[in-house]
Amino acid sequence: MEENTSLTEVKAGEVEATKKAGGPAEYKKPHKAVKKKSTIAKLVLIGIVLVLGVIFAFVPMQFGFTNYNPFAQSISLGLDLKGGIYAVYQATNTDTENFDSKMEGTRSSLESLLVSKGYTEATVVREGESRIRVEVPDVEDTSEILSIIGEPAEVSFVLDETSETVITGDDVVRASSFFDSSSGGYAVSLELTPDGQDKFFKATSEHVNETMSIIVTIGGESTTISSPTINSAISGNAIISGNFTEESATKLADQIMSGTFDVALELKESETISATLGEDALYYGVLAGIIGFILVILFMCLVYRMLGVGASLSLFLYVVIYLFFLAVLPWVQLTLPGIAGILLSIGMAVDANVIIFERIKDEYRNGKSILASYHAGFKKALFAILDSNVTTIIACVLLLLLGTGSVKGFALTLLVGVLISLFSSLVISRGVIKYFINLNSYDAKLYNLKRGKQFAGLSADATDAAVQEVMDKEAEEKRLAKEEKKKMKELEKSAGKARRAQESEGGEA
Repeated sequence: MEENTSLTEVKAGEVEATKKAGGPAEYKKPHKAVKKKSTIAKLVLIGIVLVLGVIFAFVPMQFGFTNYNPFAQSISLGLDLKGGIYAVYQATNTDTENFDSKMEGTRSSLESLLVSKGYTEATVVREGESRIRVEVPDVEDTSEILSIIGEPAEVSFVLDETSETVITGDDVVRASSFFDSSSGGYAVSLELTPDGQDKFFKATSEHVNETMSIIVTIGGESTTISSPTINSAISGNAIISGNFTEESATKLADQIMSGTFDVALELKESETISATLGEDALYYGVLAGIIGFILVILFMCLVYRMLGVGASLSLFLYVVIYLFFLAVLPWVQLTLPGIAGILLSIGMAVDANVIIFERIKDEYRNGKSILASYHAGFKKALFAILDSNVTTIIACVLLLLLGTGSVKGFALTLLVGVLISLFSSLVISRGVIKYFINLNSYDAKLYNLKRGKQFAGLSADATDAAVQEVMDKEAEEKRLAKEEKKKMKELEKSAGKARRAQESEGGEA
């Protein structure tokens, strides 16, 4: 059907006359519910899926010896909701070559250090050009975290005999503690870069039985943390052995790793956030979301009736799917700005349904049946919904690329929510409302639809024949006009070619 066709000439009497004149058989009687049994079965299936989704989202269960944790409780919480510690570091020298890549390497090293210690939820992000922010949620002993990340230092391996610096933290890839079965005690392994291995081999081969001190420099103050004796020339990676306990070996490895950063950093600020404050913020945030969700559903059902009921069902499914993706996506960490992104995306999902329903009301007001209005409403609202959501998606992507910290959390939850809301409004909501209309397409009050004055005498489901006849006639006239215009252009084009060919041969046009 052409979208810009006019229905202004169709009168109630003309519709009745068309019906008496013997229109198509399917339009002679009011439309009845089609495939009623299969429609009811599909609605029941949707209800079962919704109930199961809510159960798996919110209800913990036990299967045999396995405890199931609902995915609503599996969402990773950020620092402001779960409590923990954060620290901000400033690069002390920004004039070094390839500063940006070195800052990224330092950020990666800090992140790897925390993950290796079991803090898998720790986030390390850059703030601006020369700052790095470290957040570690759900930490009971915050002093332990501060001792691990501490104040990043500079590490150097210096020969005691000659005071020559052999390698620095730039040459160390990884330092880790382990139990050495050959010596029966704990030791520290050093994995060096290829260049570091060459320098280390040269120094150790020339200074066997001498000591090499490992010096850590923090804020201009140097401290010797270990002075192992060189037992032999070391051509590959090295092992530092001695009377280590598990704790002392781990501490030495951490101190060495703190000096492997590409850029020297200085601790600017750190703060411990109470878990109680985060729990209160989460409680009130969720409470606000539930209240808003209930009010939105009440508004939709009161204003749009069965259309609103269909939208509410799809909104419930939307929330279940949304929570599932927030739980399974590894880079999602929920914060207070993230909760704001969730609420905003739910509002946008409702906004899409409002656009569709208002379009359906316009179509019905202008003479179409309920079923025809449903199809036209979704079709004509599609591009408006896509346009509004695409602009939001672009904004979210830019915030993810350029934003930091909580801004990224807001952008990520909003982006995920907008993508799911498109699926919810254009697929789930469309299917649910279609099944409702299949059950009842003759009671306009059920959907709060009203005719315009010009079509007040038309019934809700018996107008398709007359309306379609007018629309088909107008469409045919437009098609014939286009074909005639196309033929005229082709004739003009052919005449122009013939004239140019005749002129090129020296003849007269």
